[in-house]
Amino acid sequence: MHFSNLNRKEIVNTLKNGYFDVLVIGGGITGAGIALDAATRGMKTALVEMQDFAAGTSSRSTKLVHGGLRYLKNFEVKMVAEVGKERAIVYENGPHVTTPEWMLLPLYKGGSLGKISTSIGLLVYDFLAGVKKSERHMMLSPKETMAKEPLIKKEGLIGGGYYVEYRTDDARLTIEVMKAAFEMGAIACNYSKVIKLLYENGKVIGAQIEDQLTKEVYEVRAKKIVNATGPWVDNIRDLDSSRKGKTLKLSKGVHLVFDQSRFPLKQAIYFNTPDGRMIFAIPRDGKTYVGTTDTFFNAEAINPYMTIADRMYLINAINYVFPDVGITESDIESSWAGVRPLIYEEGKDLSDISRKDEIWESNSGLITIAGGKLTGYRKMAERVVNLLANQFVKEEGRTFPACKTKDIPISGGKVGGSAHFPSFISKKVVKGLELGLTRNEAENLAKLYGSNIDIVYELLKQNYEDAIYYNLPLDLFAKLIYAVKHEMIALPLDFFYRRTSAILFDIQSVYKWKTQIVSYMADKFNWTKLEKEMYFSSVEKALKAAVIPVDQQEPH
Repeated sequence: MHFSNLNRKEIVNTLKNGYFDVLVIGGGITGAGIALDAATRGMKTALVEMQDFAAGTSSRSTKLVHGGLRYLKNFEVKMVAEVGKERAIVYENGPHVTTPEWMLLPLYKGGSLGKISTSIGLLVYDFLAGVKKSERHMMLSPKETMAKEPLIKKEGLIGGGYYVEYRTDDARLTIEVMKAAFEMGAIACNYSKVIKLLYENGKVIGAQIEDQLTKEVYEVRAKKIVNATGPWVDNIRDLDSSRKGKTLKLSKGVHLVFDQSRFPLKQAIYFNTPDGRMIFAIPRDGKTYVGTTDTFFNAEAINPYMTIADRMYLINAINYVFPDVGITESDIESSWAGVRPLIYEEGKDLSDISRKDEIWESNSGLITIAGGKLTGYRKMAERVVNLLANQFVKEEGRTFPACKTKDIPISGGKVGGSAHFPSFISKKVVKGLELGLTRNEAENLAKLYGSNIDIVYELLKQNYEDAIYYNLPLDLFAKLIYAVKHEMIALPLDFFYRRTSAILFDIQSVYKWKTQIVSYMADKFNWTKLEKEMYFSSVEKALKAAVIPVDQQEPH
């Protein structure tokens, strides 16, 4: 069975009729990681997600698998050590979705970061995070700092720190982990909302699911239920009547995207804002993106949008550090907003609230994991599955092996490790040229899909006529058919946002090809005329929201 919504009936039937060891609620990076870990240890695993996979926080981050340098200032030494080491593991297991990126930290006279404290901080960071020799930090003179990025403010510059972060595609990382879990036997379904928890003798034994696409209601039963719903963990705890003690506080982060022609940044920068916060500016695929804001958020977490205030804050920050660029609102090509679920601590500022994860168990046996960072997803999963394994030993005498995910490539990651990835791509480009792709297109596809590229090529070869019939470029059609057949897309926005990031980093292509893509999907999924119109209009709405702040949009 393929990981595809073309097989939705079959997947739902398996969920309905199976009896699982573990049901994971939530299909972001944490839930996907738990499903993969549990499945690789031999637990019969199911996962449900109320939206698309990664549609919450896991597609709306700064897209860095970063080592948590800023947590040093709160002396979260253990966290820095753990996430720092995890970066390298995430990279080795999926070099097609993660890549090292040198980061420049400009230092200014009178700024909150001094040369000596930064140097010591980066030294401690290299040590704690186990940074490999070739990626250890350097301290730069003002002249060297300017040479790395001539756009930064010259006035008051006293030097810079230079160190490595890892850039990722957060949504694709999540989907590749989810596919790996599926390949290991986990059953996962998106657009499947938990509306009620099921109990026996006071213990949670399953969940009632409402299919968000068909409105069918059914039950999934499992011995253990894990709540990994990120911003929604308290909603699930409410269903369990166990929301007490620590709760979540949501913080909203907004990012803006510019074309390189307007903001020709050549080097990733981590800079101080006038109010003392830290912000990233990162070049990516011909664009520059900048973020993030950090404000308390109390509205519905499903659709966090940029406001005029968010936009102004980031534009002012950009013009403060890059004064010659002169960015205005009209330069914004796209944007995204996301919410971070933080474990609330009375009296703390947002930027001081710990990003640590915590695991809670309620009287009914519901296990909740909250907080945490994208980078630490594998370790978070390991802790949850260790807890499950211990419970199975005590309750049933069943034993499960220790965590294996450290050495398991995610889907698409079987390329022989990061060192062999470039030669892997070169080989696959040759095959792409034979199919009529340009060198650039073939290279981009091989980089995007890693060891799954052969499946992508095969689908393109077999369905060549469809590309012509729907008048789609070959490389775009290849992404689309693979997303339909192997990546569980259900709606056009799943494709534009989370399988390709086109709405963020190639918005012009969405304007150009949206009609053909919606038509192709409508035919494949047998949508009614009304459904087709509704889904098309959701794309239009998303395009608008990417550029126009919510408080500037016309009321419907």
